Amino acid sequence: MKDVEAFEVLEPGILTTVQDVGRCGYREFGVPPSGALDTFSFRIGNILLGNDAGEAGLEATVIGPKLKALREVAIAVTGGDLMPVLNGDPLEMWRVHLLIEGDVISFKGIRSGCRAYLAVNGGFSLPRIMESRSTYLSGRFGGLEGRPLRKGDVLRIPDRPPVLDRLGSRFPMDWILPFKGNPVLSIVPGPQDDHFTENGFRTFSTQVFQVSRHCDRMGIRLEGPTIERRSDVEESIISEGFLPGAIQVPGDGKPIIILTELVTGGYTKIATVISVDLPKVAQLKPGDRVRFHPISIEEAHQLLKEQEWRLEKFRGGKITRPA
Repeated sequence: MKDVEAFEVLEPGILTTVQDVGRCGYREFGVPPSGALDTFSFRIGNILLGNDAGEAGLEATVIGPKLKALREVAIAVTGGDLMPVLNGDPLEMWRVHLLIEGDVISFKGIRSGCRAYLAVNGGFSLPRIMESRSTYLSGRFGGLEGRPLRKGDVLRIPDRPPVLDRLGSRFPMDWILPFKGNPVLSIVPGPQDDHFTENGFRTFSTQVFQVSRHCDRMGIRLEGPTIERRSDVEESIISEGFLPGAIQVPGDGKPIIILTELVTGGYTKIATVISVDLPKVAQLKPGDRVRFHPISIEEAHQLLKEQEWRLEKFRGGKITRPA
């Protein structure tokens, strides 16, 4: 199937990249998964449009892009509320809309969260690198030449008409995660929680931390009380692999939540944010406050099963609700 021009980038926004669900299976070669940070919102966009789960969309951070439609195209905007507008009028999020040639979509600024997602019918047409179209900024590959959008870029999609019976489809509002600035993040302790004193872990799991200005797609550094380490253990360990959500504590005792563009680290990890709460992490911005709540692995698995049940139910699949 041939591709056609769908959007011209009039303004790129602060950081707008092409992402999909990420590239898996390449960590052993030092390649992180990249992909959408808020996978929940990203996946909903594709479900709304009837796309395959892995189709590529746009991730806009803080200030979104201004795009001009070059043809008829169906879209859905999900994620943090960056106040999307269509031809100057507010655009309802979590719903499928039909754009015609000449329409302009833009974003006015943050109302809640900090990352919005734009899905299009058929997904954006770009080469797959290591089985993914996701942009890996540090590696400078994937997406559009491994970089954010620029003014004048033209985005292409497969040459097929929108599925008209999808127009107006909405995601249930009571299923949408609240992107408030003070979330409680559920965590599973470990793998090196025993490197910290009892008081240190209590501080970590009961006190409030604030998101610093040092936050990007690699990780989020937090400010707050110092997490006390045991005096008989080293602050560093032999570098090892980790997954998004791992919480490292370097020598200064200030935690760092790891995101999707790092694969190894040499600081002890006191806990890991559960998969279901990673979208909340993705929507954090400087100044937001967070608290951590320890739960068991079994509880984390149950919450993930519940989320997947909801998504599959919305997709229309036949699936039994987890007990």
